[in-house]
Amino acid sequence: MTTVKSFEFNDFSENTYILHDETRACVIIDPGCFYQEERDKLVAYIAQHQLKPKRLLLTHAHLDHVFGNQFVSDTYGLLPEMHLKEVPVLERYIPACQMYGVHGAQPSPDAGRFIEVGEVITFGNTRLETIFTPGHSPGSLTFYCRESGFAIVGDVLFKDSVGRSDLPGGHHNTLIDSIKTQLFPLGDEVVTYSGHGPSTTIGREKTQNPFLNGAF
Repeated sequence: MTTVKSFEFNDFSENTYILHDETRACVIIDPGCFYQEERDKLVAYIAQHQLKPKRLLLTHAHLDHVFGNQFVSDTYGLLPEMHLKEVPVLERYIPACQMYGVHGAQPSPDAGRFIEVGEVITFGNTRLETIFTPGHSPGSLTFYCRESGFAIVGDVLFKDSVGRSDLPGGHHNTLIDSIKTQLFPLGDEVVTYSGHGPSTTIGREKTQNPFLNGAF
């Protein structure tokens, strides 16, 4: 059984995730740890549970999801893995920080490898299926754990909302299509863990999300 641990980090209230199973192997997804106390929390959890970080995965490369890339790389020797289409997004990371008035952000290392659509990412006894869900950003990925019934969806889908599509590389119709054609078929019972806010389920968002049922 795979455990999902979430942390709310940085001034954008971004959700960073650690996934781990009974082997103690783990992956870190979207490290938004900006402040030292946030980095300390991440390290403390990993040490407390005697976890072995194996991979650093990005759903996408917007600034609030990559603040901790360099820290994780320095601490655990991991380089970020992401979709190839996120390269321009990661390249705009420091200019975006400047635009938003974020001072003191660490530059991010380049991607160590690019994740192929449909690739199965494994660590310990856990398998994550990679699903291409663009629209919020050009190379947004969802990591779906079929065995444990959850998906890490980044900023594609939220409880009662969807990701913004007005940033460079975003496209609203593409975003909605990604949700309906790639996420909805996973099943109503699947729990979705978003880049911001609480978790929800596919079934709930199908029926109650106003952005998906025609209210907006």
